[in-house]
Amino acid sequence: MGLSTHILDTALGRPATGVSLTLAKQNGHGWSDIGNGTTDADGRCKTLLGDKSLEKATYRIRFATAEYFAAQNLTGLYPYVDIAFTVADPGQHYHIPLLLTANGYSTYRGS
Repeated sequence: MGLSTHILDTALGRPATGVSLTLAKQNGHGWSDIGNGTTDADGRCKTLLGDKSLEKATYRIRFATAEYFAAQNLTGLYPYVDIAFTVADPGQHYHIPLLLTANGYSTYRGS
């Protein structure tokens, strides 16, 4: 069904807009980049897969957080955040949100 993500800057209480994202798929012991995007005004990105379909595999989304914090004249602790996740059932939708501050983050499986 697909893949989506969003970022909420919990320190500011609003979506993190303009964050660059890269989607990679694990192959053997390495990763192959298969998509990219940028969060919109609502902090969301639904276009990481492009016209590809999810497969049973392990994927990684890299969130370029240093760029985001620099645009706000902040120095974040994490220059990027990688979230790796396993797709067990490609028929389901996978929503991978990121809750972010300059000095911490958390994630969960969304809906």
